[in-house]
Amino acid sequence: MPRASPKKTKPTPPKKSTFDLQVFLDTAGATRRLLKFRRAEKIYSQGDPARSVKYIQEGGVRLSVVNEDGKEAVVAVLGPRDFFGEGCLAGQTICMATATAIVPTSILAIDKDEMMRVLRTEHAFSDLFISHMLTRNIRVEEDLVDQLFNSSEKRLARALLLLARYGKDDQPHGVLPKISQEMLAETIGTTRSRVNFFMNKFRKLGFIEYNGGLQINTSLLSVVLHD
Repeated sequence: MPRASPKKTKPTPPKKSTFDLQVFLDTAGATRRLLKFRRAEKIYSQGDPARSVKYIQEGGVRLSVVNEDGKEAVVAVLGPRDFFGEGCLAGQTICMATATAIVPTSILAIDKDEMMRVLRTEHAFSDLFISHMLTRNIRVEEDLVDQLFNSSEKRLARALLLLARYGKDDQPHGVLPKISQEMLAETIGTTRSRVNFFMNKFRKLGFIEYNGGLQINTSLLSVVLHD
């Protein structure tokens, strides 16, 4: 008597994740705190305990370090959808730089343990974070070359384009919130008088406009590309 063929069972489909990346980055919770800072307000200082990763929802942040002689150097200028403070994930117990809001800024602070959990379990989030880290490494190299080889004029033009998110898909470049010339001078490592001179030059050439804020035009890119 022929044996009955075994009954075929359909493979169980994998459970669909209910994780919503944008909701996670937009809302606060027990392990995520939404923080707001005024212009020029410190988010944390060099030497503070490193306990969370920060995500910029709106605004801009300057990262700077001070050496033993009290000399300050700006190491990065960040904008919306950037992370910072990720050193705590690699075992850093203190903040290696000072983070300062350069405009009114909203930040989501994600506790270290929560960040590690989400990176392990949510692929959409880990992909986003890895992309951020690779982009930051490229930016650090570009910033180093900028400081070593470019003039103050080129450094200012590049800083303005970065603040305007030029080349980013997430938001168009355009009008920036009010940023002081002192802040720009500290960012690119020059004096306020030099920044004032170049800003007037950029305005006369039509690269920037003052119209309810600082309007950055794409023509400013010519300053960065010009030899």
